[in-house]
Amino acid sequence: MLLLLNKYLKGKDPAPGGGGGGKKQRAMPAAASNEAESGHLCLPGCMPVRASKRASAAATVTTTTARASRHSFVKSAASGLFAGAHFTNHESLPALPEAYAEFAAAFPQYGALAQADAIRDAEYQHLDRHVCLDYTGINLFSHAQMNASLPSTSAAAPASGAWRPPFFDIAYRSTSLRAQVQCEGGGAAGGIGAAVTRRIMASLRVPEDEYSMVCTANRTTAFRLLAESYAFQPGKQLLAVYDYESEAAAAMADAARRRGADVASASFAWPSMRIHAADLRKKLSRGRRRGGGARGLFVFPLASRMTGARYPYLWMSAAQEHGWHVALDACALGTKDLDTFGLSLIRPDFIVCNFFKVFGENPSGFAGLFVKKASLAALERSVIARSIGIVSIVPARRWSLHDGYSTELDHSLSFPKLAEQAPDDVDGDTTSSFSGPLSSTILTRSRTLQADDGEQAPEILEADAAENGGLHQEETKEAEEEGAMEVECRGLDHADALGLIAIGNRLRCISNWLVVAMQKLRHPQQAEGGRPLVRLYGPRVKFERGPSLAFNVFDWKGERVAPPLVQKLADRHNISLTCGFLRNIWFADRHEADRAAVLEPRGGDGGAASAGGGGGRRRKDAGGDAGILVVNASLGFLSNFEDAYRLWAFVAKFLDADFVEKERWRYTALNQRTVEV
Repeated sequence: MLLLLNKYLKGKDPAPGGGGGGKKQRAMPAAASNEAESGHLCLPGCMPVRASKRASAAATVTTTTARASRHSFVKSAASGLFAGAHFTNHESLPALPEAYAEFAAAFPQYGALAQADAIRDAEYQHLDRHVCLDYTGINLFSHAQMNASLPSTSAAAPASGAWRPPFFDIAYRSTSLRAQVQCEGGGAAGGIGAAVTRRIMASLRVPEDEYSMVCTANRTTAFRLLAESYAFQPGKQLLAVYDYESEAAAAMADAARRRGADVASASFAWPSMRIHAADLRKKLSRGRRRGGGARGLFVFPLASRMTGARYPYLWMSAAQEHGWHVALDACALGTKDLDTFGLSLIRPDFIVCNFFKVFGENPSGFAGLFVKKASLAALERSVIARSIGIVSIVPARRWSLHDGYSTELDHSLSFPKLAEQAPDDVDGDTTSSFSGPLSSTILTRSRTLQADDGEQAPEILEADAAENGGLHQEETKEAEEEGAMEVECRGLDHADALGLIAIGNRLRCISNWLVVAMQKLRHPQQAEGGRPLVRLYGPRVKFERGPSLAFNVFDWKGERVAPPLVQKLADRHNISLTCGFLRNIWFADRHEADRAAVLEPRGGDGGAASAGGGGGRRRKDAGGDAGILVVNASLGFLSNFEDAYRLWAFVAKFLDADFVEKERWRYTALNQRTVEV
């Protein structure tokens, strides 16, 4: 790893004197090789630091040891799990204890991570009933904390404005992003909002003296707010790095185009789904910097929330040196993944994170947009941005005990119209992104209510913080009374207790086991050892892969089972999955024959415009609306081996050629709606 970093650092212009006007710039990450492990520039967590000559020998030893460790891990996963075995019947799968014994033998380091299982058993017992593989974000509170905070049905209701976590609501603010950041660092001096903000920034290790945190209704709103506030104009550019259809990226692209900026997207090499490095290097250096200003906004996630592919941090450093403002999308990262660089050397101008109340129980929450104070000049006062989802965290005003979602506010009283419809906008990037039965109606809308059509839902507080930064009278009074209060966020406490290394090792073992297990499922056909049941997209067994998997299920004839159908059947088996649409795929000449076989048009009007610019000429990448509809499973730091095993056992049921038909008859017998899509 360090050798590769040294290569990167040697790419910087060595000319002495620093005579300004040197044309050479630090080299960007080299193109990834699909055949060699050396194609990876760095592991998640590596830093672009300058090594001293004295440390060269030690660096060589460290690099060799790290490489051997990674190689040993991959070898154990690839050859030590189900060696030589294939499963052609779901009844032939090993039982859970037997599978776990083999898993523990292949990954002995997992046994040292018992603290995570102890936390789950004590604080998140509800996860034993339902496998939650559809959450991406940071968990604030624990399920046990939620139960302890519930008011007794015989006790009097708490006083208006009382604070009992995790019961909070959000109040919309009519203000611009720039004004909100300037207004006392982006938050109130005291009260609930400031307490939650301080706790989050401490857990994520985001320095308060350099960044201000602004709360928004959700992730899409955060990116749209940033795009409407950023100084886009003709000659500026928006460059996004997403291998899947993202409503947030689409919202940014629309705002940038409307103001005359050029919009482009990175492409991803098939079949590894790694960044097409040569293409991204060209796009980062394209265009001129007018008047010494920034080229535009570079939106970069450190990992794909669909495929689990991880991307080198050095792309952010390269973008900064080429004159880009950098927006880091941290929504797909784990709770402690920001510790991998600690914002100590690479300082993004903007960071977006997603927060929800209780993992596996309550998906409502908000998004956090962190703005670097030194980059405030890049933002404009926008009239449009004043109406886009900046929110304040306020005490909940109502209490109720809904079936299955006991932490929710009584929005059936406040929102009579919204209570009748399902929350189809919980996460715009997927068809659904909340755990729990798909047939259930989650009444909480506090996370997802957006005033895109100009209408304000009833009972939503609106704080009119004009450009002078005035606060809502009630919130100001609350802040004065409560002062610098503290908030207990057990979800963050648990992540802090485990730490980055333990969480990373845990997810690395489980996700790689699941990759191997999925590849062992084959249809019972004699020819060529049977047709694979599952096709994975993105990285296979790798030390540095992320905890997300993108896959599709195929029947014995080789026809794909519709991903929404797989999702609905999984829900019937108490497993929550999501669906996504992979796009911006680039095919090298040797893979050109795969293009027609794997790509499909985005059906109907369901595909929002991608961040990639259209252009009329034919390209080697997918372009347009072509891509791949996939099933997605995302592991969190509370996921355990049994969750992965239950998903594997469910997918194996498709080895039965009549499984789907049996499920349809089962629905009919239960007098329920058909699962046909």
